[in-house]
Amino acid sequence: KELMETRFKGAEITFVAGSIRKGEATSSSDIDLVVVYPKIEAAYRESFIYKSWPIEAFVHDPETLNYFFWELDAKDGTPSLPNMVVEGAVVPESHPWCYQLKSLADRVLDQGPEELSEEQLKNLMYGICDLIDDLKSPRNAFEAKTIISKLHEQLGNFWFRSQRRWSASGKHIPRRMLKIDPAFGEKWIRCFDLAFSGQHHE
Repeated sequence: KELMETRFKGAEITFVAGSIRKGEATSSSDIDLVVVYPKIEAAYRESFIYKSWPIEAFVHDPETLNYFFWELDAKDGTPSLPNMVVEGAVVPESHPWCYQLKSLADRVLDQGPEELSEEQLKNLMYGICDLIDDLKSPRNAFEAKTIISKLHEQLGNFWFRSQRRWSASGKHIPRRMLKIDPAFGEKWIRCFDLAFSGQHHE
């Protein structure tokens, strides 16, 4: 509320999301905000510290939010912005845009990402196989870890998108897998834990 009255004066509504909101915060977690004005010239993103709290703000109006939902997140396959709106706490709670914008984000998530073409799937598989070949004979341990890290991203993305599911990146890959398929998610974590510990040939 203080930020809306000072830094984001004139904004209509803010969605407060992220791990802090979910009760899953660590010592380095930030507060994610989706700030919505009646009209702005262009959407933007900014990071700053407010009263010792790291803040990451995604600033929009309804038009840019709709564009980012459908033209960027939906086509990219990673719906971070719609997720923040759906999961976020609303300030002020009684604002009439709350239902409208959450409903829009829900429609995006329910529709799912665009189906990848056979050519796109083949290209993803080619990139994964190329990384696996590189991992067979890395020059040193550091190089192996960089390859494994990239493989984690690309293989995770392939697992989601080949099933026409929303994708994820970084730390969110195993978290999302565990929600969809707990057994597979646990196996994924064990395999990559071994790989990062130097047992990638296992």
